[in-house]
Amino acid sequence: MKLCFLSFLCRVVSYECCPGYEKVIGEKGCPAALPLVNIYKTLGVVGATTTKMYSERANLQEEIEGPGSFTFFAPSNEAWAALPTEILDALVSNVNIELLNALHYHMINKRLTSDDLKHGTSFSSMYQDFDVHIHHYSNGIVTVNCARLVKTDQHATNGIVHVVDRVITAITNNVNSLIDTDDDLDTLRTAVAAAGLTSLLENEGSYTIFAPTNEAFEKIPPETLTRILGDPVSLKDLLNYHILKNLHCSESIVAGTPLETLQGTVLEVGCNGEEMTINGKAIVTQRDKLGTNGVIHYVNELLIPDSAKTLLELAEGSVVTASKLFKDAGLTDHLIGSEAVTLLAPLNDAFKDKSLAMTPDMKKLLRNHILKEKFSSKSLYHGQELETLGGLKLRVFVFRNRLCIENACIAAHDKNGRFANMFIVDKLLTPPMGTVMDVLKADDRFSTLVGAIQRAGLTELLNEKGAYTFFAPTNAAFSAMPPADLNKLMRDPKELANLLRYHIGEEFLVSSAVTSHTRMKPLTGDKLELGALNSTLYVNRVPVVEADLMATNGVVHAVDVIVKPRPPKIVSDQAEGSTIRRTSAVRAGSQVLKNDDLFQKVLRSQSSRSMSRVQ
Repeated sequence: MKLCFLSFLCRVVSYECCPGYEKVIGEKGCPAALPLVNIYKTLGVVGATTTKMYSERANLQEEIEGPGSFTFFAPSNEAWAALPTEILDALVSNVNIELLNALHYHMINKRLTSDDLKHGTSFSSMYQDFDVHIHHYSNGIVTVNCARLVKTDQHATNGIVHVVDRVITAITNNVNSLIDTDDDLDTLRTAVAAAGLTSLLENEGSYTIFAPTNEAFEKIPPETLTRILGDPVSLKDLLNYHILKNLHCSESIVAGTPLETLQGTVLEVGCNGEEMTINGKAIVTQRDKLGTNGVIHYVNELLIPDSAKTLLELAEGSVVTASKLFKDAGLTDHLIGSEAVTLLAPLNDAFKDKSLAMTPDMKKLLRNHILKEKFSSKSLYHGQELETLGGLKLRVFVFRNRLCIENACIAAHDKNGRFANMFIVDKLLTPPMGTVMDVLKADDRFSTLVGAIQRAGLTELLNEKGAYTFFAPTNAAFSAMPPADLNKLMRDPKELANLLRYHIGEEFLVSSAVTSHTRMKPLTGDKLELGALNSTLYVNRVPVVEADLMATNGVVHAVDVIVKPRPPKIVSDQAEGSTIRRTSAVRAGSQVLKNDDLFQKVLRSQSSRSMSRVQ
């Protein structure tokens, strides 16, 4: 029972009987085997009736009916119908020479099954021994001169027939010759010569070239095109980005296939319906112009790799808001020149709800987003300091899941430009302007906290060298306490210190490095449970109202609610034949916190407000 899958990518899926078999009414599949006939009659059996007709008119019928062992790549009826009228007219107007030669080029003087058609092999045709070129791809598709075999292995008494989806022509020129003789590729021809790639395209190989037409070059801004054409390194990278390492006929493409270029990066080659796409765009205008050492697909847009771009071009293609701000800040010269720098470019979302007014402070901040050296993210290490054009030294923090420069964490792969690199980061930088204590004193929201720290004797701790995370209660957090409790707390430096130390983590952690199950040890107490939801950081279910106030010795996250230990976890288990329930509590703090009635009363008074805010 033979049922063949005929359709491939970008086409409607369909099945029909394999060659040599037919359906039987009332039975599934195709159980009946057909008797073998000669190749001429087999052309009719497989539905290649136009090829059969032209074989008769070209006086080929006698040859393919007689003795021998041939392989015939027979164009389907649709293949002949798709042939340009002027070419078809030229063939049928001289059937004894042109048409016969064309048909002989579809024939090989031996029997070759589809298993014999190995990837990269060539076979001499029966037309002046010109080769036909076979490619057998990993997705099962087999092509001859980029024509797909749509019906394979139809055996005949004197050979075998494979039906192909287009009429193939003899291949005599290399890809460089094809470019040289096409007026639509004049600019490409000039660029290839200037980049010194002529010999590559003349020599033996198996390349795929996405050839930009003159129109493609004309679409590029003149200053960009002039810069690239005048820079041998950028020009060579640009052209190599259009050349794949292996030959890929259009029929071989599966959706979203990453294919390596000679430039070293990949192109995402796929299809959309019947259209071939590159990096998701349907820019291929002509396909499968085959040469002896590769295949050319024409494209009407230039593909510019990152390695041929300036910093400004990299930014404009990825982070539109940031690129405009850098230009408005007067930093364009640093973004289009040949300086070996690194740009920290915030995502568009990083500017949400922020003022974009170009104030002196904003200009200064943006200048500090440009590092004085060209870095790769792979070369960064924890504790490293990076100097900016503004003279600041930014710290590198390597967390389990994130790589961050101050509060801004790298959110995408590096963009490596011609002279400089770009790191896309998730936030606008907030460089440290002093110690944790300095940060709190400079913010009016923490005036009550600053006084509490001084009463509790923690000022020295928050000024000395360290790496703390402070979930800092705002004035609103203290105001929410009952006045009597607040007054009593403020009069007891020891208990006040315990409360504040529970808000200070022993390690440094910015908001972007927090995962759903992050735990942190406070200076006093058992643990702080951190989490993130919809870009909001939580500590013990208390939302952080502003994160990542950076300090030289830590980071401050503002909270509008006093943070309390999480309630004990209830663990139940039932012994066999018993209904006894045992309850165990996870320790919520140190012994001093557990015994502190005042602290517990303060936390209970905040519980309802805290939970309502989280919910």
